[in-house]
Amino acid sequence: MGYRSLTDCVEDLKRTGQLVVIDREVDPRLEAAAIQRRVYEAGGPALLFPRVKGTAFPMVGNLFGTMDRTHYIFRDTLEAVRHLVELKVKPPAALARPWHYRDVPFTALHLLPQKVRRGPILAHKTTLSRLPQVVSWPDDGGAFVTLPQVYTEDPDHPGLAKSNLGMYRVQISGNHYEADRESGLHYQLHRGIGVHHSAAIRRGVPLRATVFVGGPPAMSVAAVMPLPEGLPELSFAGALGGRRVRMVVDPQGGLPIPAEADFAIVGRIDPDLRKPEGPFGDHLGYYAKTHDFPVLKVERVYHRPDAIWPFTSVGRPPQEDTSFGELIHELTGPLVPTVLPGIHAVHAVDAAGVHPLLLAIGSERYVPYAEVRRPQELLTSANAILGQGQMSLAKYLMIVAREDKPDLDIHDIPGFLRHVLERVDWTTDLHFQTRTTIDTLDYSGHGFNQGSKVVIAAAGPKRRSLPTEVPSGLQLPDGFGDPRVALPGILTVRGPGYRLDESGSDPALRAFCRSFHEADPIATFPMVVVVDDSEFAARSGRNFLWVTFTRSNPAADIDGVGAFCHQKHWGCNGPLVIDARIKPHHAPPLVDDPEIERRVDSLGAPGGPLHGII
Repeated sequence: MGYRSLTDCVEDLKRTGQLVVIDREVDPRLEAAAIQRRVYEAGGPALLFPRVKGTAFPMVGNLFGTMDRTHYIFRDTLEAVRHLVELKVKPPAALARPWHYRDVPFTALHLLPQKVRRGPILAHKTTLSRLPQVVSWPDDGGAFVTLPQVYTEDPDHPGLAKSNLGMYRVQISGNHYEADRESGLHYQLHRGIGVHHSAAIRRGVPLRATVFVGGPPAMSVAAVMPLPEGLPELSFAGALGGRRVRMVVDPQGGLPIPAEADFAIVGRIDPDLRKPEGPFGDHLGYYAKTHDFPVLKVERVYHRPDAIWPFTSVGRPPQEDTSFGELIHELTGPLVPTVLPGIHAVHAVDAAGVHPLLLAIGSERYVPYAEVRRPQELLTSANAILGQGQMSLAKYLMIVAREDKPDLDIHDIPGFLRHVLERVDWTTDLHFQTRTTIDTLDYSGHGFNQGSKVVIAAAGPKRRSLPTEVPSGLQLPDGFGDPRVALPGILTVRGPGYRLDESGSDPALRAFCRSFHEADPIATFPMVVVVDDSEFAARSGRNFLWVTFTRSNPAADIDGVGAFCHQKHWGCNGPLVIDARIKPHHAPPLVDDPEIERRVDSLGAPGGPLHGII
């Protein structure tokens, strides 16, 4: 049976040696987040901060910091949830192996939330300013709830059945928000809350919303799960948590609240009110800039007697939210072929910022009698992928045919890139979508939430061997230098500072591409990436992925040697060139505060609570 409350989980982790208590005062401004990030990087334990500056509430962080601990937290239910997913994929499986799926009926009993009259969450009230004021990065615009569960119901169809529980950004102080009366609510329009908000605007009424914080760990996971229409997140939380979610009625007329939540921020979203929200250090590794977003008019804040404030810190991946992504893949990966026929696997690359780079394995079964396989069905499948939920935010989609290498591991990023670059034909295999939507948090495009996409579809036999060393005799144009091999077949080159001219592109990059021909030594590399610091970009695969795919907008920043455009199809006869330099319109990258880092170092010194951990 899963944990009834967050306190139960914390006590169990403490008892089993999977949690460390930091028994000294910790500042929620920068220090707590810096500690959490450092311990996460070390693969360390969960962290309990009983003495938090400026608040009476303890905080817990790094709960999901390792996959082993995440599996432990859901050890009693994961197998049954997997079985539910398997039956969704192959319903007859239960008839063939009834004993194997014997846990499914019991799990199904937990899907329906339970309405109750009383619950610990209603025991006390507080205010926003008395909550832990967690600030993760030096230039954040204020304090944020970093593990929120934002609950709304459809104004056209009120009730739990059409409810939405999502993890959207919640700013509780700073900017122009009225202290204790307003908080910022940042979400993307295609998310479930956006549908509810649109319905409220159409009706001309406020949208009631409640931000849950804490509660059983399954609630946090449910808030980030990409669930199909018709399956409320509260139902999933019941299945993963091993017990029905108990929902109590707000006695003052708000939406129902999980009885075991630690905190609940109750309010309403005015149809017309917007205020600046941000900046905020986000999961791409940069600051999300300040923009106008909806405002939650806060009416009251509840908390339970033993309330603990859970938090995390997001930033350049991997971070703790990586565990959410891996768990989501574990549970929903088998559903991909049922939602996207012809697709066998999809992987959002965490090190590239998740949304910027998608990898996919499909089938290429069109014209089976053809002597040479080329992308056809893969293109149909690629369009389907880019039409699905959060996958629609991708900028780069690389898709290959399973028939070319049945044992290709989609999670082996260097191996996947090698497979693509050995087969891709830059004259035919690039397919752009221009003037479209990208992630709101991605500032590489031509406007807010605006950018482009490219599909790189590769199929057929190996057409080239990939170089692993800088070729002798390589001559680079003035202003370019320090060539380094990042991965087989990929050369990084340091370029001059980015400059835009009246043509809408950088003249130095144009000159770089035009200075080579197909017989030059550089042409042995199918991909060249121009960067600000080639040593940094080539130092690790993680660095290469982050720099290349978070700092480029395909339609604007892809060029090539021997480039051409024929019947509106763009391609190149030589290497593909990606401009991954920082541009003036990009958001600034996240940088640690040196003084805070020294304070974290002291915790890891001999005698410190984190000695031997960091």
